[in-house]
Amino acid sequence: MTNVLLQSVTKLPKIELHRHLEGSLRLKTLVAIAIENGLTLPSFSIDELRPFVQMMPDEPRSWQQFLGKFQVLRQFYRSKTIIQRVTREVIADAAADNVRYMELRFTPQALNNLMHCAYDEVVDWVCEAASAASSQYNIRCNLILSMNRHESTDIGEEVLKAALNFKDRGVVGIDLAGQEAGFSAQPFARIFEHAKAEGLGITVHAGEWLGADSVAEAIQALGATRIGHGVRAHEDPRVIAMLIEHGVTLEVCPTSNIDSGAVSAYAQHPLRDLYQAGVRTTLNTDDPLISDITLSDEYAAAMHHLNFTADDIGRHIIMAAEAAFLPESQRAELVAQFQTWISESQRQNL
Repeated sequence: MTNVLLQSVTKLPKIELHRHLEGSLRLKTLVAIAIENGLTLPSFSIDELRPFVQMMPDEPRSWQQFLGKFQVLRQFYRSKTIIQRVTREVIADAAADNVRYMELRFTPQALNNLMHCAYDEVVDWVCEAASAASSQYNIRCNLILSMNRHESTDIGEEVLKAALNFKDRGVVGIDLAGQEAGFSAQPFARIFEHAKAEGLGITVHAGEWLGADSVAEAIQALGATRIGHGVRAHEDPRVIAMLIEHGVTLEVCPTSNIDSGAVSAYAQHPLRDLYQAGVRTTLNTDDPLISDITLSDEYAAAMHHLNFTADDIGRHIIMAAEAAFLPESQRAELVAQFQTWISESQRQNL
Protein backbone atom coordinates (compact mmCIF):
# COMPACT_ATOMS: atom_id res chain seq x y z
CA MET A 1 0.00 0.00 0.00
CA THR A 2 1.55 3.30 -1.07
CA ASN A 3 1.64 6.54 0.87
CA VAL A 4 0.20 8.29 -2.18
CA LEU A 5 -2.87 6.06 -2.07
CA LEU A 6 -3.37 6.64 1.65
CA GLN A 7 -2.92 10.39 1.26
CA SER A 8 -5.52 10.43 -1.51
CA VAL A 9 -8.21 8.59 0.46
CA THR A 10 -7.46 10.61 3.59
CA LYS A 11 -8.72 13.66 1.71
CA LEU A 12 -12.06 12.02 0.96
CA PRO A 13 -15.09 13.04 3.04
CA LYS A 14 -16.13 9.95 4.95
CA ILE A 15 -19.01 8.37 6.77
CA GLU A 16 -18.75 5.74 9.53
CA LEU A 17 -21.69 3.61 10.62
CA HIS A 18 -19.90 1.05 12.79
CA ARG A 19 -17.41 2.30 15.37
CA HIS A 20 -17.45 1.28 19.05
CA LEU A 21 -16.61 3.95 21.58
CA GLU A 22 -15.08 1.33 23.88
CA GLY A 23 -12.60 0.22 21.22
CA SER A 24 -11.52 3.64 20.03
CA LEU A 25 -9.50 5.13 22.90
CA ARG A 26 -6.09 6.73 22.51
CA LEU A 27 -3.15 4.83 23.99
CA LYS A 28 -1.75 7.98 25.59
CA THR A 29 -5.13 8.65 27.18
CA LEU A 30 -5.17 5.18 28.76
CA VAL A 31 -1.82 5.92 30.38
CA ALA A 32 -2.91 9.37 31.52
CA ILE A 33 -6.16 8.07 33.05
CA ALA A 34 -4.31 5.27 34.82
CA ILE A 35 -1.80 7.66 36.36
CA GLU A 36 -4.47 10.18 37.37
CA ASN A 37 -6.64 7.49 38.99
CA GLY A 38 -3.95 5.26 40.49
CA LEU A 39 -4.85 2.28 38.31
CA THR A 40 -2.62 -0.76 37.98
CA LEU A 41 -1.60 -1.40 34.39
CA PRO A 42 0.66 -4.06 32.86
CA SER A 43 2.90 -1.11 31.93
CA PHE A 44 2.81 2.68 31.89
CA SER A 45 4.87 2.81 28.70
CA ILE A 46 2.73 3.25 25.60
CA ASP A 47 4.79 0.76 23.60
CA GLU A 48 4.72 -1.82 26.40
CA LEU A 49 1.00 -1.30 27.00
CA ARG A 50 0.16 -1.67 23.32
CA PRO A 51 0.12 -5.53 23.20
CA PHE A 52 -2.46 -5.62 26.01
CA VAL A 53 -5.00 -3.48 24.15
CA GLN A 54 -4.06 -3.83 20.49
CA MET A 55 -3.66 -6.74 18.07
CA MET A 56 0.03 -7.28 17.35
CA PRO A 57 1.44 -8.67 14.07
CA ASP A 58 2.62 -11.97 15.57
CA GLU A 59 -0.57 -12.75 17.52
CA PRO A 60 -3.02 -15.49 16.53
CA ARG A 61 -6.16 -14.10 14.96
CA SER A 62 -9.18 -15.34 16.91
CA TRP A 63 -12.24 -13.91 18.57
CA GLN A 64 -10.84 -14.88 21.97
CA GLN A 65 -7.63 -12.96 21.34
CA PHE A 66 -9.51 -10.00 19.91
CA LEU A 67 -12.06 -9.69 22.72
CA GLY A 68 -9.31 -10.27 25.29
CA LYS A 69 -8.02 -6.77 24.57
CA PHE A 70 -11.12 -5.34 26.23
CA GLN A 71 -10.19 -6.88 29.59
CA VAL A 72 -7.72 -4.08 30.22
CA LEU A 73 -9.94 -1.41 28.66
CA ARG A 74 -12.84 -2.19 31.03
CA GLN A 75 -10.82 -0.86 33.94
CA PHE A 76 -10.97 2.73 32.71
CA TYR A 77 -14.65 3.70 32.84
CA ARG A 78 -14.76 5.11 36.35
CA SER A 79 -16.30 8.57 36.14
CA LYS A 80 -18.26 11.09 34.13
CA THR A 81 -15.03 12.98 33.46
CA ILE A 82 -13.33 9.95 31.93
CA ILE A 83 -16.30 8.91 29.80
CA GLN A 84 -16.74 12.41 28.46
CA ARG A 85 -13.02 12.78 27.75
CA VAL A 86 -12.96 9.54 25.79
CA THR A 87 -16.11 10.51 23.85
CA ARG A 88 -14.64 13.86 22.84
CA GLU A 89 -11.38 12.29 21.74
CA VAL A 90 -13.04 9.56 19.69
CA ILE A 91 -15.05 12.17 17.80
CA ALA A 92 -12.01 14.44 17.40
CA ASP A 93 -10.00 11.55 15.95
CA ALA A 94 -12.76 10.73 13.47
CA ALA A 95 -12.97 14.37 12.38
CA ALA A 96 -9.19 14.49 11.92
CA ASP A 97 -9.60 11.59 9.45
CA ASN A 98 -12.14 13.67 7.52
CA VAL A 99 -15.16 11.71 8.77
CA ARG A 100 -18.06 14.11 8.28
CA TYR A 101 -20.89 11.92 9.60
CA MET A 102 -20.62 9.15 12.19
CA GLU A 103 -22.97 6.94 14.16
CA LEU A 104 -20.92 6.08 17.22
CA ARG A 105 -22.14 3.11 19.23
CA PHE A 106 -21.52 2.23 22.83
CA THR A 107 -22.75 -0.29 25.38
CA PRO A 108 -24.12 1.42 28.51
CA GLN A 109 -23.53 -1.72 30.58
CA ALA A 110 -19.84 -1.81 29.55
CA LEU A 111 -19.35 1.82 30.57
CA ASN A 112 -21.21 1.21 33.82
CA ASN A 113 -19.61 -2.01 35.07
CA LEU A 114 -17.59 -0.20 37.74
CA MET A 115 -19.84 2.76 38.59
CA HIS A 116 -23.22 1.00 38.87
CA CYS A 117 -25.23 4.14 38.19
CA ALA A 118 -28.39 4.53 36.13
CA TYR A 119 -28.03 4.01 32.39
CA ASP A 120 -29.66 7.39 31.84
CA GLU A 121 -26.72 9.04 33.59
CA VAL A 122 -24.15 7.30 31.40
CA VAL A 123 -26.08 8.04 28.21
CA ASP A 124 -26.54 11.65 29.28
CA TRP A 125 -22.77 12.06 29.72
CA VAL A 126 -22.02 10.62 26.29
CA CYS A 127 -24.75 12.68 24.61
CA GLU A 128 -23.48 15.88 26.22
CA ALA A 129 -19.87 15.25 25.22
CA ALA A 130 -20.80 14.10 21.72
CA SER A 131 -22.87 17.22 21.07
CA ALA A 132 -20.08 19.53 22.21
CA ALA A 133 -17.40 17.64 20.25
CA SER A 134 -19.54 17.58 17.11
CA SER A 135 -19.80 21.36 17.18
CA GLN A 136 -16.14 21.85 18.05
CA TYR A 137 -14.78 19.55 15.33
CA ASN A 138 -17.37 20.17 12.61
CA ILE A 139 -18.61 16.60 12.38
CA ARG A 140 -22.14 15.31 12.72
CA CYS A 141 -22.21 12.48 15.26
CA ASN A 142 -25.26 10.49 16.27
CA LEU A 143 -25.33 7.62 18.75
CA ILE A 144 -26.40 3.98 18.83
CA LEU A 145 -26.92 2.11 22.10
CA SER A 146 -25.80 -1.53 22.22
CA MET A 147 -26.89 -4.49 24.30
CA ASN A 148 -25.32 -7.95 24.39
CA ARG A 149 -27.11 -11.13 23.38
CA HIS A 150 -25.17 -13.13 25.99
CA GLU A 151 -26.54 -10.88 28.75
CA SER A 152 -30.02 -10.62 30.23
CA THR A 153 -32.93 -9.24 28.26
CA ASP A 154 -33.62 -7.16 31.39
CA ILE A 155 -30.46 -5.21 30.54
CA GLY A 156 -31.75 -4.91 27.00
CA GLU A 157 -35.02 -3.42 28.25
CA GLU A 158 -33.12 -0.82 30.27
CA VAL A 159 -30.94 0.04 27.27
CA LEU A 160 -34.05 0.56 25.15
CA LYS A 161 -35.58 2.82 27.82
CA ALA A 162 -32.43 4.94 27.81
CA ALA A 163 -32.40 5.08 24.02
CA LEU A 164 -35.99 6.32 23.95
CA ASN A 165 -35.30 8.85 26.69
CA PHE A 166 -32.48 10.37 24.64
CA LYS A 167 -33.98 10.30 21.15
CA ASP A 168 -33.96 14.09 21.17
CA ARG A 169 -30.28 14.16 22.20
CA GLY A 170 -28.78 12.29 19.26
CA VAL A 171 -29.61 8.63 19.96
CA VAL A 172 -30.84 7.23 16.65
CA GLY A 173 -30.72 3.44 16.99
CA ILE A 174 -30.08 0.31 19.01
CA ASP A 175 -27.74 -2.60 18.38
CA LEU A 176 -27.46 -6.22 19.49
CA ALA A 177 -23.85 -7.30 19.92
CA GLY A 178 -22.06 -9.95 21.97
CA GLN A 179 -21.37 -13.65 21.55
CA GLU A 180 -23.20 -15.12 18.57
CA ALA A 181 -22.34 -18.75 19.35
CA GLY A 182 -24.88 -20.23 21.74
CA PHE A 183 -26.95 -17.05 22.07
CA SER A 184 -29.90 -16.60 19.73
CA ALA A 185 -31.24 -13.16 18.92
CA GLN A 186 -34.82 -14.41 19.36
CA PRO A 187 -35.19 -13.47 23.07
CA PHE A 188 -34.63 -9.82 22.12
CA ALA A 189 -37.31 -9.73 19.42
CA ARG A 190 -39.89 -7.89 21.53
CA ILE A 191 -37.35 -5.23 22.54
CA PHE A 192 -36.39 -4.56 18.95
CA GLU A 193 -39.99 -4.56 17.77
CA HIS A 194 -40.72 -1.86 20.34
CA ALA A 195 -37.64 0.13 19.29
CA LYS A 196 -38.65 0.00 15.64
CA ALA A 197 -42.20 1.10 16.44
CA GLU A 198 -40.72 4.11 18.25
CA GLY A 199 -38.69 5.09 15.19
CA LEU A 200 -35.25 3.89 16.27
CA GLY A 201 -32.91 2.35 13.72
CA ILE A 202 -32.12 -1.35 14.07
CA THR A 203 -28.65 -2.80 13.55
CA VAL A 204 -27.53 -6.25 14.70
CA HIS A 205 -24.12 -7.90 14.91
CA ALA A 206 -24.52 -11.12 12.93
CA GLY A 207 -22.66 -13.32 10.48
CA GLU A 208 -19.31 -12.48 12.02
CA TRP A 209 -18.45 -15.60 14.05
CA LEU A 210 -21.53 -17.62 13.10
CA GLY A 211 -22.77 -18.42 9.62
CA ALA A 212 -25.36 -16.97 7.29
CA ASP A 213 -28.31 -18.22 9.37
CA SER A 214 -27.38 -15.66 12.03
CA VAL A 215 -27.85 -12.90 9.43
CA ALA A 216 -31.23 -14.28 8.40
CA GLU A 217 -32.33 -14.42 12.05
CA ALA A 218 -31.34 -10.77 12.59
CA ILE A 219 -33.49 -9.69 9.65
CA GLN A 220 -36.48 -11.95 10.29
CA ALA A 221 -36.64 -11.91 14.10
CA LEU A 222 -35.34 -8.43 14.91
CA GLY A 223 -36.21 -6.45 11.79
CA ALA A 224 -32.62 -5.34 11.20
CA THR A 225 -32.13 -2.91 8.33
CA ARG A 226 -28.38 -2.96 8.93
CA ILE A 227 -26.11 -5.83 9.90
CA GLY A 228 -22.88 -5.37 11.82
CA HIS A 229 -20.27 -7.31 9.81
CA GLY A 230 -22.49 -9.90 8.08
CA VAL A 231 -19.54 -11.29 6.12
CA ARG A 232 -20.62 -14.93 6.57
CA ALA A 233 -23.73 -14.16 4.50
CA HIS A 234 -21.71 -15.10 1.43
CA GLU A 235 -21.97 -18.76 2.52
CA ASP A 236 -25.66 -18.98 1.56
CA PRO A 237 -27.10 -17.63 -1.72
CA ARG A 238 -30.54 -17.51 -0.11
CA VAL A 239 -29.31 -15.08 2.54
CA ILE A 240 -27.62 -12.96 -0.10
CA ALA A 241 -30.95 -12.83 -1.92
CA MET A 242 -32.67 -11.86 1.35
CA LEU A 243 -30.22 -9.00 1.92
CA ILE A 244 -30.81 -7.70 -1.58
CA GLU A 245 -34.59 -8.12 -1.45
CA HIS A 246 -34.91 -6.26 1.85
CA GLY A 247 -32.29 -3.64 1.01
CA VAL A 248 -30.33 -4.47 4.16
CA THR A 249 -26.96 -2.75 4.49
CA LEU A 250 -23.86 -4.55 5.78
CA GLU A 251 -21.54 -2.57 8.07
CA VAL A 252 -18.35 -4.32 6.97
CA CYS A 253 -15.16 -3.90 9.00
CA PRO A 254 -12.50 -5.76 6.97
CA THR A 255 -9.44 -5.31 9.19
CA SER A 256 -11.43 -6.20 12.29
CA ASN A 257 -12.75 -9.31 10.53
CA ILE A 258 -9.18 -10.46 9.96
CA ASP A 259 -8.04 -9.52 13.47
CA SER A 260 -10.91 -11.46 15.02
CA GLY A 261 -10.36 -14.52 12.85
CA ALA A 262 -13.71 -14.19 11.05
CA VAL A 263 -11.77 -13.99 7.77
CA SER A 264 -8.38 -15.62 7.27
CA ALA A 265 -6.74 -12.89 5.15
CA TYR A 266 -7.62 -9.75 3.21
CA ALA A 267 -7.31 -11.59 -0.10
CA GLN A 268 -10.06 -13.98 1.08
CA HIS A 269 -12.40 -11.28 2.37
CA PRO A 270 -15.89 -11.67 0.82
CA LEU A 271 -16.56 -7.92 0.68
CA ARG A 272 -15.91 -7.59 -3.05
CA ASP A 273 -18.04 -10.63 -3.90
CA LEU A 274 -20.91 -9.37 -1.74
CA TYR A 275 -20.67 -5.91 -3.30
CA GLN A 276 -20.58 -7.27 -6.85
CA ALA A 277 -23.55 -9.52 -6.08
CA GLY A 278 -25.62 -6.41 -5.36
CA VAL A 279 -25.54 -6.40 -1.56
CA ARG A 280 -25.40 -2.95 -0.02
CA THR A 281 -22.00 -2.83 1.67
CA THR A 282 -20.19 -0.11 3.62
CA LEU A 283 -16.66 0.27 5.04
CA ASN A 284 -16.08 0.82 8.75
CA THR A 285 -13.38 0.49 11.43
CA ASP A 286 -15.18 -1.30 14.30
CA ASP A 287 -12.47 -0.71 16.94
CA PRO A 288 -9.70 1.64 15.75
CA LEU A 289 -7.56 1.15 18.87
CA ILE A 290 -7.70 -2.65 18.80
CA SER A 291 -6.83 -2.84 15.10
CA ASP A 292 -4.60 0.28 15.02
CA ILE A 293 -6.37 1.74 11.99
CA THR A 294 -8.27 4.73 10.69
CA LEU A 295 -11.16 4.72 8.24
CA SER A 296 -8.73 6.03 5.63
CA ASP A 297 -6.64 2.91 6.22
CA GLU A 298 -9.71 0.79 5.50
CA TYR A 299 -10.41 2.63 2.25
CA ALA A 300 -6.80 2.29 1.12
CA ALA A 301 -6.69 -1.41 2.05
CA ALA A 302 -9.85 -2.11 0.03
CA MET A 303 -8.27 -0.46 -3.00
CA HIS A 304 -4.95 -2.23 -2.50
CA HIS A 305 -6.13 -5.75 -1.60
CA LEU A 306 -9.55 -5.97 -3.28
CA ASN A 307 -8.88 -3.77 -6.31
CA PHE A 308 -11.59 -1.29 -5.39
CA THR A 309 -11.54 1.77 -7.61
CA ALA A 310 -12.12 5.34 -6.51
CA ASP A 311 -15.66 4.96 -7.86
CA ASP A 312 -16.18 1.85 -5.71
CA ILE A 313 -15.08 3.75 -2.63
CA GLY A 314 -17.37 6.63 -3.51
CA ARG A 315 -20.27 4.23 -3.98
CA HIS A 316 -19.63 2.73 -0.54
CA ILE A 317 -19.70 6.18 1.03
CA ILE A 318 -23.01 6.96 -0.66
CA MET A 319 -24.50 3.61 0.38
CA ALA A 320 -23.51 4.44 3.94
CA ALA A 321 -25.25 7.81 3.72
CA GLU A 322 -28.34 6.09 2.30
CA ALA A 323 -28.36 3.76 5.32
CA ALA A 324 -27.96 6.45 7.98
CA PHE A 325 -30.47 6.29 10.83
CA LEU A 326 -32.07 9.62 10.04
CA PRO A 327 -35.55 10.84 9.08
CA GLU A 328 -36.08 10.47 5.34
CA SER A 329 -35.68 14.16 4.50
CA GLN A 330 -32.47 14.49 6.54
CA ARG A 331 -31.08 11.30 5.00
CA ALA A 332 -31.76 12.63 1.51
CA GLU A 333 -29.93 15.85 2.41
CA LEU A 334 -26.99 13.82 3.74
CA VAL A 335 -26.80 11.77 0.55
CA ALA A 336 -26.89 14.89 -1.61
CA GLN A 337 -24.20 16.55 0.50
CA PHE A 338 -21.89 13.55 0.23
CA GLN A 339 -22.48 13.27 -3.49
CA THR A 340 -21.32 16.87 -3.84
CA TRP A 341 -18.32 16.40 -1.53
CA ILE A 342 -17.19 13.20 -3.24
CA SER A 343 -17.55 14.66 -6.70
CA GLU A 344 -15.46 17.67 -5.73
CA SER A 345 -12.87 15.57 -3.92
CA GLN A 346 -12.44 13.06 -6.71
CA ARG A 347 -12.01 15.77 -9.31
CA GLN A 348 -9.26 17.32 -7.21
CA ASN A 349 -7.45 14.33 -5.76
CA LEU A 350 -8.10 10.92 -7.34
